[in-house]
Amino acid sequence: MAKDGQRGEVFHIDDMLHPVLTDLQKAALASAAQAVFDFSAEAVLGAARAQTGLDDFGAMDFVERLELWCQCVKDDTFLSPISHAALWTMFVRYASDRLRVEDICKRHPEILNIVIDRPIIVAGPPRSGTTHLLGLLSADTRLRSLPWWEAIAPVPTLADQPTADDPNPRRTRAAAGWEQQDAMMPLFKYMHEFSPDHVSEDIELQALDFSSYLLEWLALVPKWRDYYLSHDQSGTYAYLKKGLQVLTFLKGPNRWVIKCPQHMEQLPTLRATFPDATYVITHRDPVASIRSTLSMWLYASRILRTKTDPEEPKAYWIDRYRTLLQRCVDDHDCLPPEQTVDVYFHQWIADPDVILGEIYAKAGLPLDAETLATLHRYHADHDPGVKGRVVFNLERDFAITADDIRHQFQFYFDRFPVEREVK
Repeated sequence: MAKDGQRGEVFHIDDMLHPVLTDLQKAALASAAQAVFDFSAEAVLGAARAQTGLDDFGAMDFVERLELWCQCVKDDTFLSPISHAALWTMFVRYASDRLRVEDICKRHPEILNIVIDRPIIVAGPPRSGTTHLLGLLSADTRLRSLPWWEAIAPVPTLADQPTADDPNPRRTRAAAGWEQQDAMMPLFKYMHEFSPDHVSEDIELQALDFSSYLLEWLALVPKWRDYYLSHDQSGTYAYLKKGLQVLTFLKGPNRWVIKCPQHMEQLPTLRATFPDATYVITHRDPVASIRSTLSMWLYASRILRTKTDPEEPKAYWIDRYRTLLQRCVDDHDCLPPEQTVDVYFHQWIADPDVILGEIYAKAGLPLDAETLATLHRYHADHDPGVKGRVVFNLERDFAITADDIRHQFQFYFDRFPVEREVK
C-alpha cells in the first residue's frame, strides 16, 4: 500500500486471481460448513413465523418469487458455506420484517394514509457515486433517510426498546455485523461501506416483497434476473412505499431522500409510484462503474464462492449494465423535466454546488448558506478517497481493456453527454 498525497492509503489487491486466505477466513468457512439450510419457501416462512410469533404475511403473491430465490441459490453450485449462511439469514430476516410490517399496519391502519410527500430519489449506475450523493443530501436534517441499522430492522420489537446500557439495540446489532464483515474482508469498506449509520438503499424495503435486483449481487442467478426483468415491478414499488409509510409513522418527518441504482431500469414504475418526486439521475463512464463492480465481486468471491473466477462477473455484469443503461435511455423521457436533474460525474467533481443548487430548486427546498455549509462539511468528512481507496486493474484481473467494454455502450454515450473517464 502507498500514500496518495493527503488522500489516504492506496491499496493494490495482488492476490485477486489466487487469493491467500487469512486464518480468520479459513476458520469462518470451516465453521459455516457445519450448518445445513433448507432453501425452500416453506422453511423460510416457517422460520420467520417462529422468530416473530406472527403469521400474516399479507398478500401471498411473493411466495412464488421467494421460491425462485431459493431455487436460484440451489442452482448456484459455487456458493460457499458462508454465502449459504448469509443468504438463509437474509431470507428469514426479510420474511420476519414483512410479518412485522403487516402487523403494525393492521394495528394502525392509518399508516396507509400517510402521504410520502415529494421525495428526492437518486438513481444511477451501480458504483458511480450515488451512495455519496445520497449521504450528502441526507446530511440535511429537513430530509428523512434510511440508515443501515434501521433498514435491516425497520420495525422495532420489544427487545429493541432502549435501555440504560443500550440506547439503540438495533444499531448495536448492525455495528456487530459490520465489525464482523470488516474483519473478514477488510478492504471491502473502501468499496462499499455497511457501517451502522451508513445511509442504505431503499432496496432493503423492496426485498420485503422478495423482488428487485438485489439477489443478483449475492449469487449468479440468471433465472431470477430474467424473471425480474420480465415482470411488472409495480407491486414491489408499492411495498417500498408501504415501508416508507411505516417508517414515517414510527419516526417522521415524511420528506424522504432515497436511492437505488435499480431505479434506472424501472423509471416508469418509479414515476407511477412517486409521481411528485424529484428524480436525480447520475451518469458516469460505464467502464469506471463496471470495473469497480467486477473487482468488488472478485475480491468478495474469496469467501463467498468456492472458486475465484474472473469470467463469472465479467460474463454477467457487463451485459447486466447494458440492460440497465438501455432501459434508462429508453425510458428517461417519461420523467418530467421540471422534476428531473441529470448529474454528470465530471461536472459533479468540478463544481458540486451548481448541481446541489439545481436539485434543491427542483425539490422546492431553500438552499441557504447554513445548509450549504452543512453539506460542505459532510462532503469533506466523507470524501470517498480520504480514508483510502482500492486500485482496480482490468487487464491484469479480467484480461479486458476499457475500450473492450466501452464500445458496447455507444448507445449510452449517444444519449447522454458522459465523459470518458477510464483510459
